Amino acid sequence: MKNESYEAFVDKFKPKLTTDDCYTPPVIYDALLAWVRKEYKLTEETPILRPFWPGADYQAADYPDGCVVVDNPPFSILSQIIKHYCQRGVRFFLFAPSLTILSTLCGAKQFDVCAIYCDCDVTYENGAVVRTAFVTNMEPGYAARSAPELAMIMKDAEAENLRGHRKELPKYSYPDEVICATNFQRFAHYGIDFRVPRSACDFVRTLDAQRPVGKSIYGAGLLLSARLTAERAAAERAAAERAAAERAAAERWKLSDRERELIARLGE
Repeated sequence: MKNESYEAFVDKFKPKLTTDDCYTPPVIYDALLAWVRKEYKLTEETPILRPFWPGADYQAADYPDGCVVVDNPPFSILSQIIKHYCQRGVRFFLFAPSLTILSTLCGAKQFDVCAIYCDCDVTYENGAVVRTAFVTNMEPGYAARSAPELAMIMKDAEAENLRGHRKELPKYSYPDEVICATNFQRFAHYGIDFRVPRSACDFVRTLDAQRPVGKSIYGAGLLLSARLTAERAAAERAAAERAAAERAAAERWKLSDRERELIARLGE
């Protein structure tokens, strides 16, 4: 009991991992840096800084003339970081959370900063998978942009990052008579109550066609009777209709007269 109490006491003083502890895999960083050098015409002599690491004080770091910070900062203080660099004239290209970066920039709109979107997930060293964008002050005059070339580069880098670290499940297509967990999950999502009586199914782990190549149904499945196969097809159609209706019903916000007047003045 003493040992357990002591361990609990000591554990209180250990640094805890948070969403800021997203250490960037080298393959991801190297791919990004190569694109940044090309996109912004940085020479090999341009100092590239990475001031964000555990225990470091980025504000106390030495920033030589002409340097560029290319790094993955703590997202929780991103607004503070942007302000610090913009006020000191330090160029930067930083990782940022894709879904909330515009919210961050709303609070920093006095600075000439641009959000860069590339539709990519990054699996960081601590296992966190984050839909990642970037933010920079090297796109003068722009508030946001998409970067298709960077998107392809990052997706290739992420694929390499995952290779050997995550076992990707193969994607198979099965006959209508075979139903798996993913089908039931889809029905549940769209409010479809689909039930399979034991008397009308048989459990199956491997189809005969899979045996020669050593494959199987991931998580197993159920082999359905002809009647249930027809009912399953009807359930699939209903799910597709509800998915379409869900997309169509997505709420679309309207602009107010004040906002339309503001738009009319933009670019004057």
